[in-house]
Amino acid sequence: MRFLPVFLDLKAGPVILIGAGELLRAKLRVLAAAGARLRVHAIDGNQDLSVNSEDASRVEIATGDPLTADLAGVIAVVCAGAGHVGVAMSARAKALGLPVNVMDDLENSSFIFPAIVDRGDVVVAVGTGGTSPVVARRVREKIEALLPARVGELAEFIGTFRKSINERIAEFPLRRRFWERVIDGPIGAAVLAGRKDEADASLKAIADPSDFARADKPEGSVTLVGAGPGDPDLLTIKALRALQDADIVFHDELVSPEILDRIRRDTSRVPVGRRVGKPGIGQDAINKRMIEAAQSGQRVVRLKGGDPFVFGRGGEEIEALRAAGVAYSIIPGITAGLGGAADFEVPLTYRREATRITFLTAHKARDAEAVDWSTLTDTRMTVVVYMGMTAAPAVRAGLFAAGRSPETPVGVFARVTRPDAQGAIGTLRDLPELVRRIHGGPAILIIGDVVRHAGSLRRQTPKQIISDLLDAAE
Repeated sequence: MRFLPVFLDLKAGPVILIGAGELLRAKLRVLAAAGARLRVHAIDGNQDLSVNSEDASRVEIATGDPLTADLAGVIAVVCAGAGHVGVAMSARAKALGLPVNVMDDLENSSFIFPAIVDRGDVVVAVGTGGTSPVVARRVREKIEALLPARVGELAEFIGTFRKSINERIAEFPLRRRFWERVIDGPIGAAVLAGRKDEADASLKAIADPSDFARADKPEGSVTLVGAGPGDPDLLTIKALRALQDADIVFHDELVSPEILDRIRRDTSRVPVGRRVGKPGIGQDAINKRMIEAAQSGQRVVRLKGGDPFVFGRGGEEIEALRAAGVAYSIIPGITAGLGGAADFEVPLTYRREATRITFLTAHKARDAEAVDWSTLTDTRMTVVVYMGMTAAPAVRAGLFAAGRSPETPVGVFARVTRPDAQGAIGTLRDLPELVRRIHGGPAILIIGDVVRHAGSLRRQTPKQIISDLLDAAE
């Protein structure tokens, strides 16, 4: 490690910034965002630095030769696009013992700029010793994806209570245990979810911080996580963090293996869903197991395909958790209807053509028979049917009986967003035949004029493309 990462107090004095062009302005934006007081020498004579009004009071445009400028009280020198002036300024700064950075010039720099993750009171600096800023930026991107957006607010929240709590807990190890329980438990989760008032009230309600810290039984919680339609890259950042933090994950059978691979290796994985034609353990049993795990102090994730609140029975699970007094949170996912629409380029709405969307489920024929199809005949309505492969004939019959045209465009889209995604497009008249072309689900049906805009052939296999072309020729 050649460069020791340190954090410079920019309120201790001004920073001299020397350079030209966009390189100068880019470095100015970084320093100004960090709250620095700046004395800027634009050696190209262009003093239009595009400083916003909030930062203008801290930026002084200097005149004269920077090599003879007064450096009294200066805390650092930065050169960006300064050419030979930067090299000469580096020698002067080093002679005075001032930290100096000359952009892209390690030999003449005594410090370097890291890639920065800024979350308010939480700042992460990533460096590569100046050898590869691009690698540093890529690492920063990974860290940004893992850090909660409100982690800085969590640090600030703890800071407001730290002195008072530390005064009430004499032993340092016990203090640490107290804050670990706060951060890892429902109070920390409430702050990260934006419910700061709730967290504030919960922390103030702790009558004896020492007893809270000594509690043998940790506080458990349940997080309902939407896994999306299958592509692991469509997991939200928040969902990924939940999978990494979980002690146990109860997951649906249809959650893809690639998403399950994102779970921390030592986390228990419990399949609780069911596939078509196969029995599951039942919703009541799932609720009971989640509650028992949380009450034993575990961080529980209920991982559901798509979105928990779109035909995912998430509402029933939340009701059970509320009744049991178990802390919970909800992380939405991309539902299959939206995933399939994006995957096969079907715009669910289209100006002057489709202005309404209806989502419904028709897992079995009797589900389809229970639908009031008369409300779904508007030609400007897009109908998205979940789990509709088995009930496809009943769906067609219901729409026909209600008066929907047999020529209404229809798409059957299976395993959407996954590498083996497959689509078949035709008309409502042909719906059962379209389903037969699909080699296994899960699948959604999209019904409406918007299907005409689909780019389905993009995702079909060569074999399927040839088959469709032969069908069209006939």
